[in-house]
Amino acid sequence: MKSMEQLTDSVFYIMAAFTQPRHGYAVMSLIEETTKGTFMIGPATLYTIIKKLLEQELIVLDDASDSRRKIYLLTAKGRAILTEDIERRKVMIQLAEAGLRGEE
Repeated sequence: MKSMEQLTDSVFYIMAAFTQPRHGYAVMSLIEETTKGTFMIGPATLYTIIKKLLEQELIVLDDASDSRRKIYLLTAKGRAILTEDIERRKVMIQLAEAGLRGEE
């Protein structure tokens, strides 16, 4: 992913989950629990995104992985892109909140 490319919500949530070593089912559960069920990612979407993140070197297979469970973790490049997207989202929220308060 190029710098300044916006992450989709699905990619954002998955990358956020991989800030700590996790396997796929744990990621799906974490996202569902964190969002109180308002945002869910199915296995097909999850593993399609994992494949792309691996190809772009934004995540790596963690050393704790075994044949039964593959555990992934964000790379330094992945952390930089996630951090950049968080800052972009903060600006969006600030703009919306200011507007709702009637500020310019």
